[in-house]
Amino acid sequence: MKLQMHAVHFDADPKLVDFVEKKTGKLQKLYGRIIDAEVFLKLDRKEARENKIIEIKLNIPGSQLFAKDQADSFEAATDVAVEALRRQLKKVKEKQIAH
Repeated sequence: MKLQMHAVHFDADPKLVDFVEKKTGKLQKLYGRIIDAEVFLKLDRKEARENKIIEIKLNIPGSQLFAKDQADSFEAATDVAVEALRRQLKKVKEKQIAH
């Protein structure tokens, strides 16, 4: 799976990039037909505590899946977004098996 990372308004730490790559790579094991993924890491300019946003787009044959989360750390947001994508992929797999 080809993964593109975009850090908006900041430079992402290599440890953060590795963490996101590792988490999204687990989705490939669940559903082997993922074409590519695009990850956007954003800092919300508000002074709120939960100002880190992650958006993940997965391209699969015939569809595109999307998950977004906002949390006080990129790691926590990544966990929630990847879990949402895992559930979406599971539904896609179940529909394919049903047909």
